[in-house]
Amino acid sequence: MAVLRHISLDDEHVQKMIPYLEKHGGNLCAAIREIINRDVLHSLHQKSSAIDTSLLNWMLKEMEDILVPDKVLDEIIDPGLMTSMSKFERSVRQKLEELEWDIEMVFKYDSETYPSEILIEMRGSRQQTKFLASLLSQYFVKNSLHYSPLEIKYVVNINSCIKIGFFRSNKKDAQLSLITFFGGLNEIITAIKSRPDFWRDIIHRHLSSNYNMVTVHRNYLEDIFTDKIPVGEIMIETRAKKPLQDIPLREFLVLMKEVYEAARVVDRVEIDNETVIVSHYYRNKNAAERLKNSLILLLESNGHLYDAKTTANMIVLRHRPEVGMKINEMVEHMKTSNSTVDQELMVFMTFLEGLRDLPDIPMSLTVLGRRIGKSLLQEYEKENSIKNWDLVNFKKAMENIDSRLHRVSEWKLEDRHLLYTIQQCSIAETGNTFDRYICYTIREVFKGVLEQAFGNKAELKINKLISRGDSFCEVSIKIP
Repeated sequence: MAVLRHISLDDEHVQKMIPYLEKHGGNLCAAIREIINRDVLHSLHQKSSAIDTSLLNWMLKEMEDILVPDKVLDEIIDPGLMTSMSKFERSVRQKLEELEWDIEMVFKYDSETYPSEILIEMRGSRQQTKFLASLLSQYFVKNSLHYSPLEIKYVVNINSCIKIGFFRSNKKDAQLSLITFFGGLNEIITAIKSRPDFWRDIIHRHLSSNYNMVTVHRNYLEDIFTDKIPVGEIMIETRAKKPLQDIPLREFLVLMKEVYEAARVVDRVEIDNETVIVSHYYRNKNAAERLKNSLILLLESNGHLYDAKTTANMIVLRHRPEVGMKINEMVEHMKTSNSTVDQELMVFMTFLEGLRDLPDIPMSLTVLGRRIGKSLLQEYEKENSIKNWDLVNFKKAMENIDSRLHRVSEWKLEDRHLLYTIQQCSIAETGNTFDRYICYTIREVFKGVLEQAFGNKAELKINKLISRGDSFCEVSIKIP
């Protein structure tokens, strides 16, 4: 039933009604009906779901770096509003009015429909503004992925003002930008909720041990159990989601710091330009030595040669690009020349002796030997179109390589075991330091070949070495 009444309004009230009159095309009755309905609903809302301001701010603070579920986001802001930025603005402002959040907003965009650039500036309560910035950013990134992904290029947060810039990009960078700026804890919270008992136990163990627990990848632990030097490539590759050799040195050093500190393998890693200072808590000298060699080989896997100086609880790793360049030069020269390994090593040893401050010549020879071994087998792989290795084709390849190393060898293949015996060697132990270095490097060449063929799957056992007084060298190889 419609009731007609005469009413009088002051100019102040008329001004407040103008937005409603415009919305309803000048229809005063419709405008008043909406005002009454909104007032009643707002009153009911306040009575039924009012939240104390301090509690609300705490809840919003706890939401920092956590994205709301997509279904909740769609209920808060209609995904279809991306087709009209002006309607999107009105919808957001209306929700802020309903919440009574005093936030000023300025939107700039290059297109009314599916824009490729959006700039937002907001001012207001810190917690409310930060939550709204996260919500709007998630909305724009999520709902732009299917047509022209929007990446968050910058977020400037100064006092009570937040500025956000979105620009056209690709799907991967767009999603990554959202995690970088607003979803840093999202993956962590999801993981904890998916396996609460596991994470509760891990946290309790670290707390009760005062963070003296060590958490490493299974492959790293397996290397320790099998008396290998654990390099830890898998830990960094898993974190970086790309091969070691594709990671720039500066980024690699930061990843190494994050991984080794988080795993508690070391106490602290400090980076000074390209120098790395590792503080550890190992009391056993052999343990500290293995850690040092592990770090050097890890850096070498990234393509950079480092030397190391050790003190009681510290390892200082210094980049030696000149040695690394010399190794690369030697390996390339061996590919194109007929020089023997011992001839090339004589040149390399002369070079190393000129570096008076090089503390660890054997480690440089380890790197050299393994690179030579990998390079020789890579060339063999190309020449013979080999993609998968087994003990049969590995035996054939090593016979070819042994001829280049001036060695006579014998092979016995039984089941999945290969017994490799060096019967004659042109650089057998003579007591000469240089010969010992050559012999050491040749052994590393073999390890490099083995690693290139089988990775860390092969088991290597050294039975005899000439340098120990035996008349021949013998190793056994087993692959799973």
